[in-house]
Amino acid sequence: MKEVAVVGAGMTLFASRMMETGKELCWEAAKQALDEAGLSLQEIDAVIMGTAPDAFDGIHKKGENLLDGAGGANKPYMRVYTGGGTAVMTPIAGWWHIASGMFDTVLVVNEEKMSSARPHAQSVFAHIWDPILDRPLRPNLVWIFAMEMQRYMHKYNVRKEDIALVSVKNKRNAVDHPCAQLADPKITVEDVLNSEPMALPVRRLDISPPSDGASALVLASLDVAREICPDRIVTIDGVGWCIDTTMWTNRDLAFPKFLARAADQAYRMAGIKDPKKEIHIAEPYDPFNYKELQHMEGLLLCEPGEAAILTREGVTQRDGRLPVCPSGGLLGVGNPIAATMGIKVGEIYWQLARKAGKRQVRNDPVTGVCQAWGDLMQFSSVLVMRRR
Repeated sequence: MKEVAVVGAGMTLFASRMMETGKELCWEAAKQALDEAGLSLQEIDAVIMGTAPDAFDGIHKKGENLLDGAGGANKPYMRVYTGGGTAVMTPIAGWWHIASGMFDTVLVVNEEKMSSARPHAQSVFAHIWDPILDRPLRPNLVWIFAMEMQRYMHKYNVRKEDIALVSVKNKRNAVDHPCAQLADPKITVEDVLNSEPMALPVRRLDISPPSDGASALVLASLDVAREICPDRIVTIDGVGWCIDTTMWTNRDLAFPKFLARAADQAYRMAGIKDPKKEIHIAEPYDPFNYKELQHMEGLLLCEPGEAAILTREGVTQRDGRLPVCPSGGLLGVGNPIAATMGIKVGEIYWQLARKAGKRQVRNDPVTGVCQAWGDLMQFSSVLVMRRR
């Protein structure tokens, strides 16, 4: 099996991008990644496209529509869609195309244009529910997550103040991100606790903003990476994914067992025996602030219920022992679902390559983990990266 490295990354501004088409967003991010890698599109063997429901862009056959903007014309091309998990599952698909020996270079492009879904992107999710058991209840994602958040707080005695600290940390971290949509250098815990109630205990500042944007990665076999960027080799050393039942009534909502299984798969592949000690930086998926805590625990970076304590003690700050979401995460940078690859996989790459600029963490990380979460609260994809 070939070893695989990340050699370039790029992403667009995350905002309501009504003036640009999805194709234009894709190429903006792809060109950035190609330029960083020092490669032309002609030197790319295949293109992997990641994007969530077609309805977000208001079209059918979204993968085919974005093909030329993503650089996939006249090349092997495939689309990946695992809901929010697409952000990490797409680079995993790029990884296996190289690891298998099929290709030497792969361009991975993820796009989302949620402003096209009117009156709100939430309306798209009205169609994901089981038509017999769920849809008569008229659920939406916010109140489903409110149930999960309540269960998590109750089982592990987690305080709402500690959960609010995640929003404060990430929105402040996002001030240093050039693509951020909702950075806030002055936000306080009180601001989060007093923000507009959505479905209690979830309030407006507990939630990441819907967004438009694109991100891209260039992956290469290790031999190619050593030729084009010998001074910044960052390899993908472990991958994992796992899906659970869609019925939230059949699962304990407090702890994501499916994520723990995916993380264990990735850690075993990367030769990591104790992630609490061997992982130096993490970018867990944070569409809601409590999810960062729950996903830290699912990634086996701490014990269940312990993530809130680490956050309160400053361990997860950029200058802490285990920086978590130094990018600003979805809460601060924005949440164009699949395109969050740039603030998960892209950020870990930039941090390990010492190219994160003002966001660069102080503990000089060698090994990092990122994760995305999708479908209906029951799928996670995990990727472990290491600087050589």
